[in-house]
Amino acid sequence: MQDKPSQITKLDDAAISYWEAFKFWLQLGFISFGGPAGQISIMHNELVEKRKWISDQRFLHALNFCMILPGPEAQQLAIYLGWLMHRTLGGLTAGLLFFLPSFLILIALSTLYMLYGHLSLVAGLLDGLKPAVSAIVFQAAYRIGLKTLKNWVLLFIALLSFVAINRFSTPFPAILLVSALLGVFGGRLFPVFFHSSAHSSRGTLAKEKAIIDDNTPAPDHAMLSTSKSVRIALIGFLLWVLPIAWMAWSLGFDHVLTQMSWFFTKAALLTFGGAYAVLPYVYDGAVSAFSWVTPSQMLDGLALGETTPGPLIIVITYVGFVGGYVKSFLGPDSQWMSGFIAATVVTWFTFLPSFVFIFLGGPIIESTHKQMSLSAPLNAMTAAIVGVILNLAFYLGLHVLMPGELWVSINVFAVLVFAVSLLALIAFKQSVIRVILCSSLLGLGFKYLQSML
Repeated sequence: MQDKPSQITKLDDAAISYWEAFKFWLQLGFISFGGPAGQISIMHNELVEKRKWISDQRFLHALNFCMILPGPEAQQLAIYLGWLMHRTLGGLTAGLLFFLPSFLILIALSTLYMLYGHLSLVAGLLDGLKPAVSAIVFQAAYRIGLKTLKNWVLLFIALLSFVAINRFSTPFPAILLVSALLGVFGGRLFPVFFHSSAHSSRGTLAKEKAIIDDNTPAPDHAMLSTSKSVRIALIGFLLWVLPIAWMAWSLGFDHVLTQMSWFFTKAALLTFGGAYAVLPYVYDGAVSAFSWVTPSQMLDGLALGETTPGPLIIVITYVGFVGGYVKSFLGPDSQWMSGFIAATVVTWFTFLPSFVFIFLGGPIIESTHKQMSLSAPLNAMTAAIVGVILNLAFYLGLHVLMPGELWVSINVFAVLVFAVSLLALIAFKQSVIRVILCSSLLGLGFKYLQSML
């Protein structure tokens, strides 16, 4: 037992350089297109398969935990991985860089939108980007499903999950709960079908082991500690309550910033199932309840959000900017500053809970990844998640490849871009960023040809 501290020190300080990780998180912030499925796919491909920083089992275990939390699960997974490798600094770095590039890009695009009011360039980018994003999401479902669905029972759970959300609009938390219960009872009655991680890992033992492998001991900062948990919860609460209390006291409860801070706090705590689950709530509040944006502005914001990397919920930055710009609470000569402050406030209250959840829950992830009693429900939940991701790929593909009247109108250009992108990703193992860049250029070229005809 005396050599354990040296292993922990090696994991924290030597095995994975902080600056090497910093470069990866910065790169991820600029290339993380495709929503949570695409982002998770990029992280899995880079950190599990290529760099061997973490094992597949520990990666999927953490992903399952993040899936049951409110908030953007891909960003929470990045926070956890950064925290595990380089403590609180690593978690803050990974989490901030995950959305900071998209925040700055969206501020710039929102400024151009408010100043010039047209989206011809964005429309051209979207013509190529949307089918490529659909291909990225489909590839993510394929890749995770290939590793997860090891038998017909798990495959059946994935199909049930797909049907439940696609045909019956079953809430995502309900799907996770039912799949977890299936895993609990199925793991006891038919353990051979549900405790698959131990069996499936045998085939990978001959491969190069990950730096943070299945049996790598948890570092000191990942140990459960009541005092540390209380301190984190208190700090997180103060970072939320002090700004909102100051705005309510100095500006009033009816001020646009106070309203935004409270509304997007609720939105952050309701984002089970990712951005697509909460966007109707944001749309209703921003358009109908508070009139921060018009319906057409909201739809244009969704288009802008699709063109930026980072979590899809980053569209709230646009909503904050446009709402602040229009309300111009600093005066008519400071519209841009009003928009920027509102966008910053909205982004702060939307993403703050994710950091608190992971810094509090990270030790729980580490303390449970070896417990076989949890492997059955987590394997069942992972299978269900495959079905959810497949539904997202189906939804995006249907509306991108067949706009207008479904199953009748076919966008031939989108179908070609989708097919080429999927072939490049799966058959030729091309990087996501390369596929995105090429498809965006194709979209711009196609838009130019259309304008010439």
